Amino acid sequence: MNQPCNLLFTLICIFTLPVWFATADTQEPPNVVLIFADDLGYGDIGCYGATKLKTPNIDKLAAEGKRFTDAHSASAVCTPSRYGLLTGEYPFRANGGKGLWGPAPITSPLLIDPETQTIADVFKSRGYDTAVIGKWHLGFGKGTNQWKEPLSPGPLDLGFDYYFGMPVVNSAPPYVYVENDRIVGSDPNDPLVYAGRNAKDVTPITPIPPEAAQRSANQFKGALEAHKRFNDYEVGTRLTEKSVEWIKGRENKPFFLYLATTAVHHPFTPAKQFQGTSECGPYGDFVHELDWMVGEVMKTLEESGQADNTLVIFTSDNGGMFNHGGRHAAKLGHKINGDLLGSKFGIWEGGHRVPFIARWPGKIEAGSQSDHLFISVDLLASFAALTGQELSNAKDSINQLPAMTGTPDQPLRSEMFITPHKPTHMSYRKGKWMYIPAKNDGGFRGSKPSQHAWGGPAVTALVNTPNSDIEDGKLKKNASPAQLYDLEADINQTKNLYKAYPEVVKEMAATLNQVKPGSARTPRKRKGVK
Repeated sequence: MNQPCNLLFTLICIFTLPVWFATADTQEPPNVVLIFADDLGYGDIGCYGATKLKTPNIDKLAAEGKRFTDAHSASAVCTPSRYGLLTGEYPFRANGGKGLWGPAPITSPLLIDPETQTIADVFKSRGYDTAVIGKWHLGFGKGTNQWKEPLSPGPLDLGFDYYFGMPVVNSAPPYVYVENDRIVGSDPNDPLVYAGRNAKDVTPITPIPPEAAQRSANQFKGALEAHKRFNDYEVGTRLTEKSVEWIKGRENKPFFLYLATTAVHHPFTPAKQFQGTSECGPYGDFVHELDWMVGEVMKTLEESGQADNTLVIFTSDNGGMFNHGGRHAAKLGHKINGDLLGSKFGIWEGGHRVPFIARWPGKIEAGSQSDHLFISVDLLASFAALTGQELSNAKDSINQLPAMTGTPDQPLRSEMFITPHKPTHMSYRKGKWMYIPAKNDGGFRGSKPSQHAWGGPAVTALVNTPNSDIEDGKLKKNASPAQLYDLEADINQTKNLYKAYPEVVKEMAATLNQVKPGSARTPRKRKGVK
């Protein structure tokens, strides 16, 4: 190799070293706090356009860090999204290649093979303390989960040292906390017993009013003390207390905290101090509690002297949902997903384009913004680069650390695949183009006032997000058989260009057909928790 080439090679090596390694003499490896909100839409926080509620703590993160405008969850659905986040793998590759499409049922086994490398494993291999606090919703055990202790395998088998939180989702039983692999407050003389969907004489749970929105009835008997320790209105406070306590206990080692909030998933049960504080009902009040949680975590980092050496990432598992609370907020003028088309479960941008903020003083420019394409599966490779590791199998993950800490001249990611609830609507993004191989959004279909989950054309009429295939909240009879959007010119997907660019459609359809699983043509009927 000649001298110029040697010099070039040396420079490449220097500038691709992990950020903290370059200053290893003066700085310890950075801590990482990943805050993963539930059902928080693109328009739900102030720095992304919200006006009917206030999010000063989250907005401060953006003012002190970088805000991404083209970031996406791995799926428009909670469980697949969490799978993609933790594994760095597209959810359609899970389950032996059949994919994950819906929310994990109450009796679901652990959906991630313990042999799979996770983001927690990446940190653990570099000596970090690791914890997950909050919503899990990825199952426990093997086979059908009968909720017998220990609840294993589970988070502790996926690289986490500690777990505390909501085992499924705040709208579904069991309404208890789990700590590590045990039910909090469990009693061998009064065990938790799964009694089924139509069970009677189940253990009582916290009463909530109709305006708090849908919540499934309890399906468990026994564990009276464990159920008493769980109060819907105290969940946010409890998760915050546990997070603060855990951070304070990390004195001499770097740490990774994955805080998966239950806000703003229904039911909307913020603590009393937040009730009535927004201009968009219980939905907005719940966002206010979420913002407070972020503030408490940041205050703890600052008081412990760790804020400047902690990378804090804030994002969401999917877009906002137009349930009863969401629709009420919309009627009061709040734009859950901004002006984006669609919502949770669906393939339109509102279902998976999410807020993404990264803060790391001295490494990430304060008040900056990035339009780089980003998907949550990229965090695996990004965290590996952050800690100076090479992944033997990067899966679908791309190192986006340069986009967080700098401004790359070229896109780090140029394409991605997105999985909504229906496998028929698994779609392909390439550059500015988004190709959807079917009509509609493949998400919720509710449209009547009594129905819990609205989606598709009905939502476009509710929040005034026009689309050329839709008229008066209904799909036109002559709508194209598939969809193509130019997101560079039309981020809100107002015009379907399927007929205008047949060659683009042909090319993208061919790529999508090569990767999608066979089940994408025949949706599986699997009952989950919404």
